[in-house]
Amino acid sequence: MSPWACGIDGCSAVFDAPEPAILHQTTEHARCECQVCGAILPDGYFAIRHAFEEHSRAEYVRAYGASAAEVRRRETVKDRLEAEANLELVIERLERAAASE
Repeated sequence: MSPWACGIDGCSAVFDAPEPAILHQTTEHARCECQVCGAILPDGYFAIRHAFEEHSRAEYVRAYGASAAEVRRRETVKDRLEAEANLELVIERLERAAASE
Protein backbone atom coordinates (compact mmCIF):
# COMPACT_ATOMS: atom_id res chain seq x y z
CA MET A 1 0.00 0.00 0.00
CA SER A 2 1.44 3.36 -0.99
CA PRO A 3 1.30 6.32 1.36
CA TRP A 4 -1.15 9.16 0.86
CA ALA A 5 0.32 12.67 1.01
CA CYS A 6 -1.74 15.73 1.87
CA GLY A 7 -0.14 17.97 -0.74
CA ILE A 8 -2.03 21.18 0.16
CA ASP A 9 0.26 24.22 0.14
CA GLY A 10 3.36 22.10 0.64
CA CYS A 11 1.94 20.23 3.65
CA SER A 12 4.15 17.24 4.31
CA ALA A 13 1.62 15.12 6.23
CA VAL A 14 1.55 11.51 5.02
CA PHE A 15 -1.01 8.83 5.83
CA ASP A 16 -1.22 5.05 5.44
CA ALA A 17 -4.77 5.20 4.06
CA PRO A 18 -6.77 7.67 1.99
CA GLU A 19 -9.51 8.29 4.58
CA PRO A 20 -7.21 9.96 7.18
CA ALA A 21 -5.68 12.05 4.39
CA ILE A 22 -9.11 13.36 3.33
CA LEU A 23 -10.10 14.00 6.95
CA HIS A 24 -6.84 15.89 7.51
CA GLN A 25 -7.36 18.04 4.41
CA THR A 26 -10.92 18.81 5.46
CA THR A 27 -10.27 19.62 9.12
CA GLU A 28 -6.70 20.92 9.28
CA HIS A 29 -6.56 23.26 6.28
CA ALA A 30 -8.45 26.45 5.53
CA ARG A 31 -11.41 26.25 3.23
CA CYS A 32 -10.99 27.58 -0.29
CA GLU A 33 -13.19 29.47 -2.70
CA CYS A 34 -14.10 27.94 -6.04
CA GLN A 35 -12.84 30.34 -8.68
CA VAL A 36 -15.67 29.34 -11.02
CA CYS A 37 -18.76 29.78 -8.82
CA GLY A 38 -17.55 31.24 -5.53
CA ALA A 39 -18.56 28.27 -3.36
CA ILE A 40 -16.55 27.89 -0.14
CA LEU A 41 -15.48 24.31 0.46
CA PRO A 42 -12.75 22.17 2.00
CA ASP A 43 -9.50 22.18 0.06
CA GLY A 44 -8.04 18.96 -1.34
CA TYR A 45 -10.24 16.08 -2.48
CA PHE A 46 -13.56 17.86 -1.92
CA ALA A 47 -12.40 20.92 -3.90
CA ILE A 48 -11.23 18.71 -6.76
CA ARG A 49 -14.48 16.74 -6.73
CA HIS A 50 -16.51 19.94 -6.75
CA ALA A 51 -14.55 21.38 -9.66
CA PHE A 52 -14.94 18.33 -11.88
CA GLU A 53 -18.50 17.40 -10.96
CA GLU A 54 -20.00 20.90 -10.92
CA HIS A 55 -18.03 22.58 -13.71
CA SER A 56 -16.74 21.73 -17.16
CA ARG A 57 -13.06 21.20 -17.86
CA ALA A 58 -13.08 24.42 -19.89
CA GLU A 59 -14.49 26.41 -16.96
CA TYR A 60 -11.84 24.93 -14.67
CA VAL A 61 -9.00 25.70 -17.09
CA ARG A 62 -10.19 29.30 -17.59
CA ALA A 63 -10.74 30.00 -13.89
CA TYR A 64 -7.51 28.45 -12.63
CA GLY A 65 -5.22 28.86 -15.63
CA ALA A 66 -4.61 25.12 -15.43
CA SER A 67 -2.74 23.20 -18.09
CA ALA A 68 -4.04 19.95 -19.56
CA ALA A 69 -1.42 18.08 -17.49
CA GLU A 70 -2.64 19.75 -14.27
CA VAL A 71 -6.24 18.83 -15.08
CA ARG A 72 -5.27 15.21 -15.78
CA ARG A 73 -3.28 15.04 -12.52
CA ARG A 74 -6.26 16.23 -10.48
CA GLU A 75 -8.62 13.88 -12.30
CA THR A 76 -6.24 11.01 -11.56
CA VAL A 77 -6.12 11.94 -7.85
CA LYS A 78 -9.93 12.13 -7.73
CA ASP A 79 -10.36 8.79 -9.52
CA ARG A 80 -7.78 7.04 -7.31
CA LEU A 81 -9.36 8.37 -4.11
CA GLU A 82 -12.83 7.35 -5.23
CA ALA A 83 -11.59 3.87 -6.11
CA GLU A 84 -9.67 3.29 -2.88
CA ALA A 85 -11.27 5.40 -0.14
CA ASN A 86 -14.35 4.57 1.87
CA LEU A 87 -15.99 7.95 1.30
CA GLU A 88 -19.08 7.00 3.30
CA LEU A 89 -16.82 6.52 6.33
CA VAL A 90 -15.21 9.93 5.74
CA ILE A 91 -18.62 11.65 5.50
CA GLU A 92 -19.84 9.82 8.62
CA ARG A 93 -16.79 10.92 10.63
CA LEU A 94 -17.12 14.53 9.44
CA GLU A 95 -20.82 14.59 10.32
CA ARG A 96 -20.12 13.09 13.75
CA ALA A 97 -17.41 15.69 14.41
CA ALA A 98 -19.71 18.53 13.32
CA ALA A 99 -22.53 17.26 15.55
CA SER A 100 -20.26 17.21 18.59
CA GLU A 101 -19.16 20.83 18.14
